[in-house]
Amino acid sequence: MSVENDSVAPSTINRPKSNPYRVMVVDDSAVVRGLMTRMLEADSSISVVASVGNGQAAVQSLSHYDIEVIVLDIEMPIMDGLTALPKLLQKDPDIQIIMSSTLTLKNADISLRAIEAGAADYIPKPSTSKEITGGLDFKRDLVEKVKALGAVRRAPKRRRPGVPSPAVPLGERSKVPAARVPFTSSASGAGPATPAAPSAIILRKPSDQIPEVIGIGSSTGGPQALFKLLAAMHNGGGITQPIVITQHMPATFTTILAQHIQRISGREATEAQDGETLRGGHIYVAPGDFHMVIESRGSEKVIRINKNPPENFCRPSVDPMFRSLAKVFGSHVLAVVLTGMGSDGAKGGQEIYKAGGTVLAQDEASSVVWGMPGATAQAGICAAVLPLDEIAAFIKKLATRR
Repeated sequence: MSVENDSVAPSTINRPKSNPYRVMVVDDSAVVRGLMTRMLEADSSISVVASVGNGQAAVQSLSHYDIEVIVLDIEMPIMDGLTALPKLLQKDPDIQIIMSSTLTLKNADISLRAIEAGAADYIPKPSTSKEITGGLDFKRDLVEKVKALGAVRRAPKRRRPGVPSPAVPLGERSKVPAARVPFTSSASGAGPATPAAPSAIILRKPSDQIPEVIGIGSSTGGPQALFKLLAAMHNGGGITQPIVITQHMPATFTTILAQHIQRISGREATEAQDGETLRGGHIYVAPGDFHMVIESRGSEKVIRINKNPPENFCRPSVDPMFRSLAKVFGSHVLAVVLTGMGSDGAKGGQEIYKAGGTVLAQDEASSVVWGMPGATAQAGICAAVLPLDEIAAFIKKLATRR
């Protein structure tokens, strides 16, 4: 099937007067491509400029169309998505690619391997066209991810702002110029919104208590960040605290995420189970579609998972996990907010700060999307706002006091 015959010609697209994000949809099902195209173009800020049926056609299309974001299916004839991914990135290293797959263990594993290889994000695809048509959550997630990553593609090359040492005297505040904030919390809490005016980031003195637990929250770009951070934290040892992670992911994906984390970090990592006791040196990942919180049971700290309503349109959500850590551990909490859309983690981080704990945020330059960490940084609750490759060393310093 030729690219030309299978593509949506630019002249046939109802382009808004503004400059829409230019998208290519790659899926072997013409029905799915049509449904995705209609969903995306219902938003006037998105234009689907190409629609092709396999990875080879997608690679060829980059020579014919000006494309910013690709929604790339995994299982396709001629050339599958995982094979096409490095070829697409070789042609355009700045292209933003969202892997699309049905919820199977195999596809979840492939999606995470694709993220390790350079894909920006993933989206779980309903298994039938009926589910896609009626899936409002799928439509919202698809549109928001495309818009967020389209904005990332257009963002100028960012220079990381200088961040002074957080070791300021107790009670004093240190201000650093805030980086440009491309995303703040939207009505859903999970997508792009009107850019916020830059303001100073206020840094706070970290807790003088050695943390008893490390909590990490992440979303878009999170798997890549988690892999890099946890591998660096393991290197050289020294960190014995339990680590609890909430990554915005559906069921099945979180199972595979825990397996990848264990392989990469060298630490025991599992999906959290309701009622299990926190153990030092273990990594717990919130299971998809469940919030994960920590409760005290006598002298033990116990994981509870629940299906309370989504927060920030997310379940699992970072905020309930952070709130529970603040309640149970007080000033003995070290919380980290990594890359992600929206503002999840900022309110929970405020509770940790109020309890005397320490909050860190990833900086804008190293984030795929500076939504969650940006909102947390601008809340004025962070001890440091750091590039990803400096966070592990900072955590080790606080966790071991060495």
